[in-house]
Parts: sequence; structure tokens; C-alpha cells
Amino acid sequence: MSYQYPSSPYGRADKPVRCDGQCEAVLARLERLAWLLDSAIRVPGTSFRLGADALANLLPGLGPLVSKGVSAWLILEAWRLGVPRSLLLRMCGNVALDAAIGAVPVLGWAADAFFRANRRNMALLRAAVSAGTQHPARPSPIVRTQPRATRPATA
Repeated sequence: MSYQYPSSPYGRADKPVRCDGQCEAVLARLERLAWLLDSAIRVPGTSFRLGADALANLLPGLGPLVSKGVSAWLILEAWRLGVPRSLLLRMCGNVALDAAIGAVPVLGWAADAFFRANRRNMALLRAAVSAGTQHPARPSPIVRTQPRATRPATA
């Protein structure tokens, strides 16, 4: 049995991705997500902003896991858009550095509010898309396009 991967919803698998309306919608959704994670809440009386990522890191265990999981989803979407592997590694490095900073108690929580990995990753992604340095779009992983063969019913 073999699996066939359908072409990506963002473009055909054999042609370079053109950032059409659907690609722009994906990028806009990812921008909103990065904004929510890194700078959604303004501290009253200042121009300093916090996000859900910094607040989630105050919850031990589950908070950092959830916030880094959402950051990983952002990188997965970048992979689906067809950005170069070197850029994906750089984005992973930003998230890993964010996780390492947040792992330090108290000092790491404060520093995590200043290092905005998701906003950095979106700036990298936007620059790659506008420069046209994309590879062909990749399919969604582990998607079966043909139904499973069924056995005939036995009496």
C-alpha cells in the first residue's frame, strides 16, 4: 500500500509557490497569532507590550509546553508554504532560544517578555515570501488520499 500526498492547499507541489490570496490569508492568520503570543497586551501607562507566551511561561510545566507547541505550529505552516530549510532551522533556533530563556526561573520569565521569537519568525517568513525564496510547496504530512481497501464481509 502506498500513500500519495496531495498538493499543498497553498499551491501545487511541482511549481514554486506564488503568494496569492490564500497564501496572504495564511500569512495574515500567522501574523495575528504571532502578535497574540508576543505583544497582545499593553502594560498600562507604558508602551511595553506582553503576549500570551510570556504569561503562559508563568505557569510551570504546561504553560511553556503549550506556547512552544503553538510556536512549532507556526513553523509547520512556514514549512507548508515552502520556505527554505535554512530559514526553517533559523526559526527553530529562535523558538529553542525562547524556550531556553524561559526555562530560567524568575529571570527567564522577565527576559521572555523581551525576546519575541514568534514576531521574529514572522518577520523572517514575510521577508522570504516577499523575496520569492520559496521552494515548491510541501504537502500536509500523513494525509491519505485513497480510501482503505475493505475486506469483503464473511458470513
